Amino acid sequence: MTPSKDPARRPQSAAASDVPSDRGAELMVAWQRGDEQAFHELVETYSGQVYALLTRFLGRRHPRREDLVQETFLRLVRAKDRYTVSARFSTWLYTIVWRLCINETERSRSRQELSLDGAGEDGPGFELPESLELDPFVGVARADVIREVRAAIAALPDNQRIAMVLARYHSLSFAEIADVVGSTDKAIKSLIHRARETLRARLQPLFEREAI
Repeated sequence: MTPSKDPARRPQSAAASDVPSDRGAELMVAWQRGDEQAFHELVETYSGQVYALLTRFLGRRHPRREDLVQETFLRLVRAKDRYTVSARFSTWLYTIVWRLCINETERSRSRQELSLDGAGEDGPGFELPESLELDPFVGVARADVIREVRAAIAALPDNQRIAMVLARYHSLSFAEIADVVGSTDKAIKSLIHRARETLRARLQPLFEREAI
């Protein structure tokens, strides 16, 4: 499952009149009208979110995360004149990031650089907080257990992993995630359900060992 090649032209699920006040969208419109400072504020406001999403999807050891942040904003520059306010700005921006993630993952796999054997504490997957709300992870705390959990997450299909990252860490709704990956909210709900079931099944032996 991959998004449209041109996120600026792809229809979104919400009409412009239905989108609440959005600082990112306001800045984009101001930039389109000639306010160059608005672009600098966009970069300052959203570069951290872009970096966090890249890190959670590609892993903290991925060497090109900062380059991909720059590439994200280069693509934003190229899409400037085509941008229209049709959804939250962050949702539109994450569509660009998602395409870059897919391209980078495919490139890494072709070079055999993406290996589950290397998916340790700093490998691909979620940054697990102390308090975990996802059911399969409740009560998991030890570093060796966290490594197994991250390896399980890294083994998820890309579309399931990005859906869980966007829902859990970036607070996107099913409809917004669907906009990012080019799907439907019903399909996203199914993706997240399958991902949870996959993780629960894979991690069940781990939980049983922990109970001993």
